[in-house]
Amino acid sequence: MPFSDLALSRRLERAEGYACAHFASARRRAFPESGSEWREFGGAFAVFDGVSSPATQTFGLGIFEKLTPAKLDAIEAFFLDRGAPVLHEVSPLAGVEALDLLCARHYRPVEICSVMYRPLSPQIPQPARAEITVRVIGPGEAHLWTSVTVQAWADKHPELLDSLLQTAAIASDREQSLCFLAEIDGQPGAAGVLCMHNGVALFGGSATIPALRRRGLQRALIEARLDYALASGCDLAMMVAEAGSDSQRNAERQGFHIAYTRTKWRLFQTLSPQPPTPEAADTTERMS
Repeated sequence: MPFSDLALSRRLERAEGYACAHFASARRRAFPESGSEWREFGGAFAVFDGVSSPATQTFGLGIFEKLTPAKLDAIEAFFLDRGAPVLHEVSPLAGVEALDLLCARHYRPVEICSVMYRPLSPQIPQPARAEITVRVIGPGEAHLWTSVTVQAWADKHPELLDSLLQTAAIASDREQSLCFLAEIDGQPGAAGVLCMHNGVALFGGSATIPALRRRGLQRALIEARLDYALASGCDLAMMVAEAGSDSQRNAERQGFHIAYTRTKWRLFQTLSPQPPTPEAADTTERMS
């Protein structure tokens, strides 16, 4: 079992940042007018995928390079210039100094989640439920997968409906990303995503339509993706869930452990515009 240290946090945060960055790239290819893009600032990925998208934020802030006011100047400008809120998912491994800087810059915590992981190894076969099947979607099934995803998420997050409806054109166009569909008695009932990067398999987007919840579909989705990730050469799986949620409990039942509790910080008061500093001007930029 890997230790929950800075090295692990870097792997996990990079995998999630990579997945969200390439989601924004896929949206940009499918919908150029969206303006979706991403850049790297001091090792952190800043992703803009639309003003209300949950992917619009930074990943890995302060764990690859020291967080400084100059870096925050550049990151804040990236989001504010696009009319987006400034949000950072921050690992506690970024350290007290980074968190103190965010507080001094008028950031406040708005969300807490559990980042979970488990090493990948062959699973002990569990009794299979004959009525449940899980598979990677085939050609022409992106719309079916999106339909299930929309039904599963719309009741709790109606604000994401427009973004979700575009997913059919994006779902199969991301690098190292696969869409899974779970069916019960032949009826599609749950959907999930598997994104792989540098040996880390990120489990995301899992949801079940309301009428078929608590029927074992989420467990089957997790097991199928664990098998697929192992067969694809990954050595580590990760999930992110709201702290104390049903999703966290489902993951823990499947052998995931909490690596750390992560906080999302939001800028609530913008600072007076400042000219770019030399450090900000040297920021690495990547966009596709």
